[in-house]
Amino acid sequence: MTYLSRLLLDPRSRAVMHDLADCHSMHRTLLSAFPQAPSEAGTGARDYFGILYRLEPDRRSGVGVIVQSSVRPDWSRLPDGYLLDSEENPVCKRVDEAYGKLRNGTILRFRLRANPTKRVWNTGEPGHERWKGKRVELQREEDQLAWLCRKGTLAGFELISYEARHDGVLDVQAAPGPKTYGRKGAGGMDGRRLTFGSVLFDGRLRVTDAERFRKALVEGIGSGKAYGFGLLSVAPDR
Repeated sequence: MTYLSRLLLDPRSRAVMHDLADCHSMHRTLLSAFPQAPSEAGTGARDYFGILYRLEPDRRSGVGVIVQSSVRPDWSRLPDGYLLDSEENPVCKRVDEAYGKLRNGTILRFRLRANPTKRVWNTGEPGHERWKGKRVELQREEDQLAWLCRKGTLAGFELISYEARHDGVLDVQAAPGPKTYGRKGAGGMDGRRLTFGSVLFDGRLRVTDAERFRKALVEGIGSGKAYGFGLLSVAPDR
């Protein structure tokens, strides 16, 4: 089973403000709505329950979150006052039946907040050896779109258009977002600093391998999945 939840956060909540400034804290807060993964699973709750999420601006609260998971979450376990008080908040629905109906050749609208990176093997410059083997973010739009095209080949879809825009509006766009920060490990300022580049992709795609595409929908795309990246959202192309 696959569930999709939409949460509207109360921007006045201290817990919300803290989580928006620390992606690891947001990760832990969302995990609190799920059971503990069994010890024999050999993996954390995020992987075990297939949890992916994306911050999504909302005109009512200003702060929305889309969460996908393989079990129905219990959002009542979030901190008091974390969610905006509304009759339609939160919303949770099953989407696996819709995913199962996808076929090769289907054209869909999509949205993906991703952390496009590349691994550095040859710096070519003296003094830059410290970057060898490490991942760095892709900053040029051409490189970001090429990264998504490569990921699409592996994930069973192709982009309708993926050239970098210069004039007008293309079918696929890459909009850079603010960096995402957090602290992981021994709490507070002593934890390991986390920094992620962020790109929001919007556009149209065509399914080329429905089985692989459904797997990508469930498992996500790219790195940083625990911190708000990788959730591929799709909708019919109108």
